[in-house]
Amino acid sequence: MSVTEVRTEVRIRPGDSVQEALDTCAPGTVLRLAEGTYEGSLVVGRPDVALVGAGAGRTVVVPGPVAPSAVPALHDAPADVVNGITVHDVSGVTVEGLTVRGFSGAGVYAHTATGLRLVDVESAGNAVWGLYVRESAVVEVLRCRAEGSQYGGIALAFCPAADALIADSESTANAFGVFVDNSSRARVLRNRCHGNAAGVLLLHQTYEGELPGGVADVLVADNDITGNTLASGGDEPGVLGFAGPPMSGVGIAAIGVQRVSVVDNRLHGNEPTGPSVMGAALVLASSADWGGSDSVDNSFEWNTITGNSPFDVQIGTDPGNQRFRNNVVGTSQPELIDGCGS
Repeated sequence: MSVTEVRTEVRIRPGDSVQEALDTCAPGTVLRLAEGTYEGSLVVGRPDVALVGAGAGRTVVVPGPVAPSAVPALHDAPADVVNGITVHDVSGVTVEGLTVRGFSGAGVYAHTATGLRLVDVESAGNAVWGLYVRESAVVEVLRCRAEGSQYGGIALAFCPAADALIADSESTANAFGVFVDNSSRARVLRNRCHGNAAGVLLLHQTYEGELPGGVADVLVADNDITGNTLASGGDEPGVLGFAGPPMSGVGIAAIGVQRVSVVDNRLHGNEPTGPSVMGAALVLASSADWGGSDSVDNSFEWNTITGNSPFDVQIGTDPGNQRFRNNVVGTSQPELIDGCGS
């Protein structure tokens, strides 16, 4: 290792000011948080900084004093919510080995970040989003866990060239386990999504006042997507997936997507417990009628999709514009889909 590659390390213990260390550290600093509980939100606004705990569940960040930030308001949230860790307009930031719990906004909210790494980070019971990454690029979410948020557990939003990897992570008890919202160039690999309303949601949809979007060039492979039975959506404030359409029992939904590959995933036991605009574990549909696009040039190969209800697979767009090969499927709508059978 050359001299220029040596990183400064600062050790922090419970009772020390983590935010003061973040505000004063030089680029290239590793802030190492000892085991314990740290009160207060944190804002990372310096480049090439690593915030490293002793491990998820051992180093815990909880609500307390609020660190000021100029980050844009969190999507789908009241203006006064507080995010646990905010990463805004910087590059080369790593957050690793800690739990963020009980904030009124997101556990981690990253906006206009480049070269972001979230490793072994747990979001637990953060009200609106779990790990929410927006308008960012070159993103890694590795070995993380997201539980109990109103919308997405792990989400990419409006990242047109995300170059993102979401891998080896777990998402449960959210509206959407992994949510790729108007983002492209992402890989979703070897994750476990269970106990959500939808396990993995890929969505091209237009929102009033939002950036143009799209979902293209995404790989969803080798994921276990089971038992997604929660019900989300509706107009009652505070409900899971508030203001969204009713959704329940969905494993993977690809809506208005292009050049998406869904390969070697296992979908089982996804059953609705409430109304749902989608009726299967694997759903492919168009969003063109409500401002998105048709789904074309997508591939579905070597997936095992059985024991779901009411259907295992539901195709709501032209199957001729897709590729289906070697999928094990129990029931489907339409009944016969080339490349899907027992």
